[in-house]
Amino acid sequence: MRLPSRSTLVTSVFILAWAFAMASAYWWYQLRYLRSFSPQAAVFSGEVLRLPANLAGPGPIRIVHFWDPACPCNVGNQQHLSELLAHFGPLGVRFYAVQKPGSHGQLPTTLAGLENLAELPGSEQLQVSPAVAIWDTQGQLAYFGPYSEGANCTSSNSFIEPILNALLAKRPVSANNTLAVGCFCDWQQP
Repeated sequence: MRLPSRSTLVTSVFILAWAFAMASAYWWYQLRYLRSFSPQAAVFSGEVLRLPANLAGPGPIRIVHFWDPACPCNVGNQQHLSELLAHFGPLGVRFYAVQKPGSHGQLPTTLAGLENLAELPGSEQLQVSPAVAIWDTQGQLAYFGPYSEGANCTSSNSFIEPILNALLAKRPVSANNTLAVGCFCDWQQP
């Protein structure tokens, strides 16, 4: 019986090490990212949200984007948000962003039109992000919740366009408590 050559043994060890490295990388990826994309139910309650004093009261329609730089769920809604900014910004809608406290990161350059708010009263009680709050021209919270329901966020499944169109047409909207299933990250966790 003939023993395998040294080069065959080295090749076999290399293939086994490579397979182990690929399996480990796949396992790490699943733990890090795929679990975050699992749909989860979230309750959005906007009763405690208030505009800062300098923005409160009558004015333009105001949208506040709540985001966590580490959340992989931002990818779809940030593209959608840049489309909203391009379409509704020229119509007088003002856009703001609130970043998860203690997090570090920057919005993509496509969202340069968003004004960063250092804080928004009541946002410390948020449960999940990404989320959006919309105030009407009277300064009343018209909507608080997700951009859409499901794993992807696009203009075809968004809640935002119909709400903005109704507010621009001077129709009242009151949807500041919602329940949705989608891709969300915990806002409360450090």
